[in-house]
Amino acid sequence: MSQKNEITILALALLLTAGIVGGGFWWFSNNGAKIGNNILPNQEPGNNSSLQDRISFGEKSFTPGDISAAKKEGVQAIAAKSYDKAIANFTAALKLNRNDPETLIFLNNARTASSKSYTIMASVPFGTDPNAALEILRGIAQAQNQVNSSGGVKGVPLRVGIANDDDNPEISKQIASTLVSNSEVLGVVGPNTSDSTLAAGTIYTSGQLVAISPTSTSVKISNFSRYVFRTVPSDFMAARTLANYMVRTLQKKNAVVFFNSQSNYSQSLKSEFVSSVSLEGGQVASEFDLSKADFSAAKSVEQATKQGAEVLMLAANTETLDKALQVIQINQKKLTLLAGDDVYTAKTLEIGREQAVGMVLAVPWHIDSNPKSDFPQKSRQLWGADVSWRSALSYDATVALIAALERNPTRDGVQQALLSSDFSATGASGTIRFLASGDRNASVQLVKIVPGSRSRTGYDFEPVR
Repeated sequence: MSQKNEITILALALLLTAGIVGGGFWWFSNNGAKIGNNILPNQEPGNNSSLQDRISFGEKSFTPGDISAAKKEGVQAIAAKSYDKAIANFTAALKLNRNDPETLIFLNNARTASSKSYTIMASVPFGTDPNAALEILRGIAQAQNQVNSSGGVKGVPLRVGIANDDDNPEISKQIASTLVSNSEVLGVVGPNTSDSTLAAGTIYTSGQLVAISPTSTSVKISNFSRYVFRTVPSDFMAARTLANYMVRTLQKKNAVVFFNSQSNYSQSLKSEFVSSVSLEGGQVASEFDLSKADFSAAKSVEQATKQGAEVLMLAANTETLDKALQVIQINQKKLTLLAGDDVYTAKTLEIGREQAVGMVLAVPWHIDSNPKSDFPQKSRQLWGADVSWRSALSYDATVALIAALERNPTRDGVQQALLSSDFSATGASGTIRFLASGDRNASVQLVKIVPGSRSRTGYDFEPVR
């Protein structure tokens, strides 16, 4: 393809990004305060935001864009400790936007403010990936609302704080230090990325505070710490499933991989895929680093074609998704597309459109993958929309913490419960049990992009049967 044609395609993709993403995406996501008694230090973790500005139990909203007057008044009321007013305001705000998990968390916190409660934290990337943050919070909010509506954790309600870590390992570490120093915090859901989980995990380990990541898939997290768990399968499972599908189902043996050398997740998925393809009798002819300043989608696809590649594997992470979408556009459906779970986003459907149809992704969960589960129906009733795998696995992480708190509502008790051989809980994606490595022994789901109406983009992710 000529350089002129490449520029034209990329320009169209950018215009689509600005127009469609700005309009919102209902299916997936679009429609910090002091802990305890003023113990948060006024540190500067970066981005001109102190740690006090990064943590909230309702006293500030992290949701980007304008929020309703009712939600704004609720935030002001909870900051002023006018909890009855906050309850009324947040209730009104949810009627205006039932798909807002932050509001539901704040409402439940306001309801529990005058009584004893057990506190857990959510460490999410509102500042850099608000869509992922909202997806994760939907799962946490659903679990909190469910347990509090049924009487709490053996009669004690659950309080949830939100920490905005920007998916930044250094900020995640500083937040972890703050949470470790507050004895009220009994567990953490997060962080989101593998890099942040590995960085903050050292702090959680030294402070003996359990963190359960619903979204960190790097193989380095296995056996990393006896205080770091995850409800999402590791990249080993995703890579093995994709390689098996490529060689055995598609009968294709020659692939190239696009990845980000600066991302632990992306490196992990790439390496595991290369090994798995080799074990299946195939080969990965080339690896293209999306993070390089001189990366060219057109040149990379041209090289892959000359090498006889039949498959383009996109092991992109959030920071390199735009470049992966360039690869999709340049490819023009000529070579088969495979991808990891970070490519499972609204943006992929919106920008990839027809050129992405047929791409197969490995994800931990899909809302239509288990007809026997009642989670999809309950989540639709609560949010008025379908939820993503990030919501389901965040729900599972929160349910696991709740089950551990029911056994022993202390930090040591939570950790010992999760590691116990007889521990189990029922989550969105089935039974939750943890191996000694901190991993959850679970499979992944292959999904394919097809034309459809559910996402309101004209395209959907559907399970590969």
